[in-house]
Amino acid sequence: MTVTIKDVAKRAGVSPSTVSRVLSNHPRISLETSRKVKEIMEEMGYHPNMMAKSLVSKTTNSICIILPKPAEELFSNLFFMELIRGIVTQAGRSGFDVLISSGANEKEELEAVSRLLKGRRVDGVILLYSRKDDSVIDFLESNGYPFVLVGRSDRYENILSVDNDNVMAAFDATNHLITMGHERIGFVSGPPNLIVSRDRLAGYQKAMEESGLEIRPEWIVEGEFLQDSGYRAMSFFMNLPNRPTALLVVDDMISFGVLRGLNELKYTVPQDLALVGFNNIPLSELSSPPISSIDIGIYHLGYTASQVLIQAIQQPDKDIGYTNRFIIPHRLIVRESSMYSPGRK
Repeated sequence: MTVTIKDVAKRAGVSPSTVSRVLSNHPRISLETSRKVKEIMEEMGYHPNMMAKSLVSKTTNSICIILPKPAEELFSNLFFMELIRGIVTQAGRSGFDVLISSGANEKEELEAVSRLLKGRRVDGVILLYSRKDDSVIDFLESNGYPFVLVGRSDRYENILSVDNDNVMAAFDATNHLITMGHERIGFVSGPPNLIVSRDRLAGYQKAMEESGLEIRPEWIVEGEFLQDSGYRAMSFFMNLPNRPTALLVVDDMISFGVLRGLNELKYTVPQDLALVGFNNIPLSELSSPPISSIDIGIYHLGYTASQVLIQAIQQPDKDIGYTNRFIIPHRLIVRESSMYSPGRK
């Protein structure tokens, strides 16, 4: 015989509406009552009819993560894996399921978002990127759908977003290299249409200008957030007649490609080229040499994005707080890859 909400309520000594509120994680239900009801559900083998629940409440208790390009490319970058881990952990604790979608281009991403939200398959969306003039953000904002951006929008100031101060982070990383005695510092960037690439480039330029150091166009190379971008950049940089003595690299995965390229060219880090990366993924500490990196709190970025979105879904009329933009602090982790002064003999 199928166990119903009424059966659970009778055993727990509460009303059926209280059981329903426990299932929807209603904030007015005490922790003690929630724990008691959930224990009885488990004892009785009760499984809620999520389809029926969705029809009644007009919610799905599901959120969607939109990946910025085909998943097989992104999952090779540990940044996205750690970001998603933070999102999924918090969502699970709040009783939400997580669906992941991607597209080969912006048009396919927009179609996926529209299909999921208009079909009421998810209650809200987390975007793992911020692009210039993004049509996906335009669609979400104009239709009033709940969403959170991991990053910064260049067009909308009041949307919910979770980010780092990427300008200041790149400024701090560049200043570290300047403090070590480097004057010729290059920058390996990500795709120019991504806001994070532009912000980190701006921070690098600001530090160089404030120190009175020259910025040469050939010292700035753009690429993708993949090892191959760093690998290809090395054959270019190391053949320059006046090459940099240090590099700021926009992502640690690109830094691994830099190390591979330098090794094949018989150069050593940091003696021939000092290096600072971004994201401080676990492999940065285990590489040879260990890579200095800006720790941006990847897990915390994802966890906070999930938390903010679910709060917006459950309490749409409640003011989130004094700001819609949540900034996760960064810190520079100094390791062997940058601990060398070009003036030291």
